[in-house]
Amino acid sequence: MPNPIAYLALAIWPIATVMLFRRLPVERALILSILVGYLFLPEPPAAFDLPLIPPLHKHNIPALAAFACCLWMFGLRGSILPQSMIGRVLLVTYVFSPMVTVFTNPEVVFFGRIGLPGLGLKDAIALPLQQFLGVLPFLLGRRFLADGGSQRDLLKAFVIWGLVYSLLMLIEVRLSPQLNMWIYGYYQHLFAQAIRDDGFRPVVFLYHGLWVAFFCMTTAVSAVALWRQDAEKRKIGYLIAGGYLAVVLVLAKSLGALIFFVVLLPCVLLLGRIMQIKVAIVIGALAVAYPILKGADIIPQDKLLEQVASIDQTRADSLQFRFDNENILLERAYLKPVFGWGSWGRNQILDPVTGEMLTVSDGRWVIVIGIYGWVGFLAEFGLLLLPLILLWREAIADRDGRVSAYIAPLSLLLAINMFDLLPNASITPLTWLLAGALTGHAEALKTARLSRTGLNALRWQSIL
Repeated sequence: MPNPIAYLALAIWPIATVMLFRRLPVERALILSILVGYLFLPEPPAAFDLPLIPPLHKHNIPALAAFACCLWMFGLRGSILPQSMIGRVLLVTYVFSPMVTVFTNPEVVFFGRIGLPGLGLKDAIALPLQQFLGVLPFLLGRRFLADGGSQRDLLKAFVIWGLVYSLLMLIEVRLSPQLNMWIYGYYQHLFAQAIRDDGFRPVVFLYHGLWVAFFCMTTAVSAVALWRQDAEKRKIGYLIAGGYLAVVLVLAKSLGALIFFVVLLPCVLLLGRIMQIKVAIVIGALAVAYPILKGADIIPQDKLLEQVASIDQTRADSLQFRFDNENILLERAYLKPVFGWGSWGRNQILDPVTGEMLTVSDGRWVIVIGIYGWVGFLAEFGLLLLPLILLWREAIADRDGRVSAYIAPLSLLLAINMFDLLPNASITPLTWLLAGALTGHAEALKTARLSRTGLNALRWQSIL
């Protein structure tokens, strides 16, 4: 169980956020409040579980504190909703469709003698509020990180704090994942999953070693992107940082994150802005299409397993386990495909005698479809894919070089995060912050374009 230090860290983070907003420009304060909170605050079960509201933990306390600071400093200026009609529909659906999920799941679900409660008024309040708290970084990023300078700050923050975090990662590579235990009094996942070959995966203060490796990959790609785009005098520093973080990524012992780095590295180094955004759209579209192809039994599972087994049989066994559970959970989800089963584990399969959960849901997509149905899935993944499409449109129309040089690598990072949501539930506040920043930049580019060309026919333009 978490110790008092864990709860104290969560409790004082709003105070730290206020100090950041008082001393730094709002863009940097927002980035640091969410990024540093994500990296160093304790994972659930460290949370404040108050009546009638979702638990408050590291994934929503920093964003809620930042939102309060922005509200205090700037008031309600500007719309909180995206400019495009599609974006507004997706956002409203994402936040409020769980209410329909509640209304369609009033019945108790039984597994033998084990019963799970039906959903009621409390859930109709808590679930939309939980969705709103989760998407707050998106709304803040869209509002305050829309310009190119803010996006450079975001990449730079990834690199700087990646270097800081790498020191903690190296400690755990050598000594095993112990920092969370030493400081917060508990281990946040299964220790056996941190053992790899003859060493350890670092976990530090995140949920799992895979999350740490993915963040390390993000920082290495960010360093390479800054090396390509920034001033000549700083290039050597970013190059050294990128190489060092790539070495740390190898030591993190995550094949998936390493593959992502190998895929993104030539894209960032060799491709132009528009081509990078196109590649990002393809990757993001594959992430959205996978559940559809999976449901239609088009994914060649056997061939994929054979290929992985030729590399590592242990990883092939892990992939087989994921596929088996995905198939079971999809069959369960198809019983309530539109709005899902809701919370309380109703989307899972339970042992009819002991009540033990028999299924394991790793991928974010299968979790969302099971809980909120296809409507919830399309709303969530649609919000993540939309900024890539909007940026591609504006990059094509750009004639004056107004498109920030930093949106291309950020687009690739967002897209690869979407793809990582297929095997893992690795959606984080950083994912939403990045999606919001890109959405805001696309909207700012559109506004400037319409202003320059004198177009007032916004009806058709507002569709996207």
